[in-house]
Amino acid sequence: MKSAVENINETRRKLSIEVSFDELQPHIADAYKSISNKITVPGFRKGKIPAAMIDQRVGRAAVLDEAINAALPDFYSKARVEHKIVAIGRPQVDVTELVDKEKLAFTVEVDVRPDIALPNFSEMTITVDDVVVADAEVNEQIDGLRGRFGTLTTVEKSIENGDFVTIDLVATVKGVALDGGTASDISYEVGSKSMVDGLDDALASLGAGQSKRFETALVGMPEGEKAEVDVTVKAVKHRDLPPLDDAFAKLASEFDTLAELKADIATRLERVKGLEQGAQARDLLVEKLIESVTVPLPANLIEEEVNDHLEKEGRLEDDVHRKEVTEQTTKQLINEILLDSIASAEDISVNESELTEYLVRASQRYGMTPDQFIKEVSEAGQISTMVSEVGRAKALAAVLGRVKVVTKSGKSVDLEGLRPQVDNSVSEEIK
Repeated sequence: MKSAVENINETRRKLSIEVSFDELQPHIADAYKSISNKITVPGFRKGKIPAAMIDQRVGRAAVLDEAINAALPDFYSKARVEHKIVAIGRPQVDVTELVDKEKLAFTVEVDVRPDIALPNFSEMTITVDDVVVADAEVNEQIDGLRGRFGTLTTVEKSIENGDFVTIDLVATVKGVALDGGTASDISYEVGSKSMVDGLDDALASLGAGQSKRFETALVGMPEGEKAEVDVTVKAVKHRDLPPLDDAFAKLASEFDTLAELKADIATRLERVKGLEQGAQARDLLVEKLIESVTVPLPANLIEEEVNDHLEKEGRLEDDVHRKEVTEQTTKQLINEILLDSIASAEDISVNESELTEYLVRASQRYGMTPDQFIKEVSEAGQISTMVSEVGRAKALAAVLGRVKVVTKSGKSVDLEGLRPQVDNSVSEEIK
């Protein structure tokens, strides 16, 4: 096989490939075998039809066509590896010459990952927020803990935020009850906004035995359509919280005093905020790279992806949405090119255990068993995509370790201890 590459522009290459018929012969043999299994010729069993008979019945051209269609991806792949081309788009193939029993020549044009100049990460500085734990944050945690040990007492009063109520709900549309739209004896904390929109406002100032109707949009309803919901209050309960003292600290924790409990909560919050510094540094590094590194983009690829997206939504003619999707696609492509370039420069590889760990975490997010998730990903041909995501995560974590990270007050931040958490969060976001 002979091949040559031509640089069309910064993001597109043209491969010219010439193949002898000796190299094409295995694919021609496979084509004869495939056709032999498809056609019926009197006097011959399927799969045992001679090549000459196939040429007579379906034509040599049909055989060559099937052989070439099967062979092109193989030869293209070899040429791509030979010339170290990192393709990021669908190839456009054109057969330029075919001389039976002599040679096959074809060209392939494809978008490629551009060569970009990465900065010296050791000379970069990222400024993150200081770790500050306010008393209000500690008190909020304490209040939540007190709530878990509170007791509910039925009271005769108008409903206020913070009260607990027992309610019945009935949803209808134009007077017809919805399937699954009736619920009884629901316990609900007023003001939590954890149920349907409008419920908290409807409950305000009601008392036990009273009802009210309000309109709201329910999940699964057509856009712009609303249901009427009747809410009936069956009981109003007030939550009595335990006194905030040393006795409560002993009840709710392993500490003997309230001061010790608060100090432990403050320490835990500091640790969480420290992890958030790592995530913030990661995001800021990506933003800084996007702003400072010139990334040539293949316009053809962006247009194809945007059109594919809009076609699936049936919105090809929606110019406003097209602009939004184009911006999103462009940003995502820049992000991927940057991270893939870093992975290449850092010689990042992904081993089987790292991929398995990522797939297990991803399966949990989708509420699936690891085996089920891996099977579906494999059948969808997405394993290579997952490998890329893990590689990008490792690449970003690797260079982040060389970046100088400081707080707004000038304090140096050591991210080394946060490295595993940074890796996980990056993987999850990229996904």
